[in-house]
Amino acid sequence: MFWYYLLATGVIILDQLTKWLVVMNMNLGESIPVVEDFLYLTSHRNQGAAWGILQGQMMFFYIITVIVIGVVVYYIQQYGKESRLSGVALSLILAGAIGNFIDRLFRKEVVDFVDTYIFSYNFPIFNVADSALVIGVILVMIATFLDERKKKGSLEA
Repeated sequence: MFWYYLLATGVIILDQLTKWLVVMNMNLGESIPVVEDFLYLTSHRNQGAAWGILQGQMMFFYIITVIVIGVVVYYIQQYGKESRLSGVALSLILAGAIGNFIDRLFRKEVVDFVDTYIFSYNFPIFNVADSALVIGVILVMIATFLDERKKKGSLEA
């Protein structure tokens, strides 16, 4: 169990460090090419959620995030023992939720900086916490699928 929280803490530190570096070293709107026509570091702020939805709804995000954190900690305690994949997935979700929560709490906006172009589509700018959330959700889906297959296999035996 301890390792899941250690992983989450490491991701939160990485998230906050990268955001701090962007805030301290880049002007808002500044963009630095990493891989031309594909990946840029772009200093951006977001007062909403993914794709800029729910702009300025801070109280909503505070309430939802506290609930999500509580639920995720509960599930880590419940399923982390049974499945390492589920534990890692949930710790990534926890880290992502807390990382963006810290921004909303202290900055009243989320610092985003990873700017990617997929062919000609400019994907919404994101950060380490967002990446952790997405990877965590994908891993939860995989863990759920594997668990269902295991249960189905034991029923057939």
